[in-house]
Amino acid sequence: MKSLLSLFLAISLAAAIWPIPKEYTHGDTVIWIKEDVAFYWVVGVAGNADVKSDVYNRSLLHPHSAVGGKDEDDQVPHNASPTGDHVIDYAIKQTYKTIFHRNFVPWKFHPRNWDEPQDGEATYISCINLSLLKNHPENVTKPLAGEVDESYTLELTKEGEATISANSSVGIVRGLTTFTQLFFAHSSIDSAYTSLAPVSISDAPTFQHRGLNLDVARNYFSVGDIKRMIDACAYNKMNRFHLHVTDGQSWPLEIPALPELSEKGAYRPDLVYTVDDFRELQWHAAVQGVQLITEIDMPGHTSSIAYSYPDLIAAFNIQPNWDTYAAEPPSGTLKLNSSAVSAFLDTLFADLLPRILPYTSYFHTGGDEVNKMAYTLDNTVNSSDPAVLQPLMQKFVDRNHDQVRSLGLTPIVWEEMLLDWNLTLGEDVVVQSWQSDEAVAKIVGAGHKALVGNYEYWYLDCGKGQWLDFDPSVAANYWPYNDYCAPFHNWRLIYSYDPLSGVPLESQHLVLGGEAHMWAEQTDPVNLDRMVWPRAAAAAEVLWSGAKDAEGRNRSQIDASPRLSEMRERLVAMGVGAEPIQMPYCLMEGERCQVGYTG
Repeated sequence: MKSLLSLFLAISLAAAIWPIPKEYTHGDTVIWIKEDVAFYWVVGVAGNADVKSDVYNRSLLHPHSAVGGKDEDDQVPHNASPTGDHVIDYAIKQTYKTIFHRNFVPWKFHPRNWDEPQDGEATYISCINLSLLKNHPENVTKPLAGEVDESYTLELTKEGEATISANSSVGIVRGLTTFTQLFFAHSSIDSAYTSLAPVSISDAPTFQHRGLNLDVARNYFSVGDIKRMIDACAYNKMNRFHLHVTDGQSWPLEIPALPELSEKGAYRPDLVYTVDDFRELQWHAAVQGVQLITEIDMPGHTSSIAYSYPDLIAAFNIQPNWDTYAAEPPSGTLKLNSSAVSAFLDTLFADLLPRILPYTSYFHTGGDEVNKMAYTLDNTVNSSDPAVLQPLMQKFVDRNHDQVRSLGLTPIVWEEMLLDWNLTLGEDVVVQSWQSDEAVAKIVGAGHKALVGNYEYWYLDCGKGQWLDFDPSVAANYWPYNDYCAPFHNWRLIYSYDPLSGVPLESQHLVLGGEAHMWAEQTDPVNLDRMVWPRAAAAAEVLWSGAKDAEGRNRSQIDASPRLSEMRERLVAMGVGAEPIQMPYCLMEGERCQVGYTG
């Protein structure tokens, strides 16, 4: 008789949905799906429904569009957000592409000499019914946290009837994403199949904000690279893509009202995100139910502004003791008591934020790692005394947040503005934490909404070793040259993190969710994919499904391992260079690669 563990593993290998749904049952009947399958899209409840779209055929679906590149389906209107209809239309096309052109043969997940299913007397899915139970809310692609219902149900019968129902177009997207994960490519038959029918799934996210933060200032990534990251986020049911778009090292974002920012501040004139690029990225995210949240970090991490507006920056590029004035070179911070800085920011925000507003409800104003010593070299302040600096920082942030709100957006800040600078922030301000669970508890204890991302768990750049060089006179003090967040954070560590750790029960509703972070000091387009995926997928499941199972236990890495391996294969099939979780032997043999396995 099989042990319970063996049976559990067999189920895991056969039913690898990622992130794991809230409620999920399935059978073991094989059914097939062919390229002529029709999608029907209906709005309204039974008896009062409006058919919005019927058969989508091959000529409409553009199956050969490239993931992460210039997609034929990316029809980007000028400064207009996608509608709910756009979202569903795009999701149908992506579902078709994923099942029939971005799929894989699952030989790794079966024993040697496995026999693939054959289609002798096969049952085929004739159509996929999409039931949108409510009309699209106006803000369906740019909600504040919790304003759009992402839940869905999925039913697939043994007779081949497929139905996905949801209260929003984004819920339909999430359901179609799950639907694609039921199917595999066949090595010799020009159809896809599932061996899981009948399937019944009822699913909804645990957290409202589930994101990835990508730093595109320290290293430049092409529009195609970024779109590929957005696609992978959407496929893992993440709904936020945080673009850390400027920093001290470069300013790669075109601002037409301030053209010299990118002309002089980018690494090269061609390493710039144009207005059209930026609009394309925002649209590409929004049409998949992902908000692209732009961060212009300030007042620190702004030294790249000095290349075009040197009078706005204090303590620029101090050498050799840059570390007295900044967290990393080049040093430099916006002056804290300057009318010229205020005028600059007024122009910057007035140009940029209206181009953000169609696609998101948030704007990130930064605020991390501000070095007080930099203000001893600020001719508008000439002090590092917190008693002098704190009211000036309060005035600076108030000015910024007032303008952000006036242009229709909600501010986000890093935790230091609240916890280190003791600022009074508006009730609407979301505070992003990165340093500790204790910091999260303090944020929600102050009544603020929080985003988590503890660097000891969810920093994807950790463990690569120091990117700084050390003079021989001090090198011994820094040996063996590990980075501050070492060691490398493997997927099991990322998966073990509970965003609610240390947060009192009565305040847990203030934890909106969190983000995994990809800082780019040692990551460029060559290694981006494998640095992010599939480890970010581990965070995605925690944020969608919760860190605990239905019995309140920490989720099992034994259950997660084969499912995450399958998600990795699906990402690779999509064109994402994700790293493997285990070698094929382990996937084919199940328990054999467990430490402590007794047979």
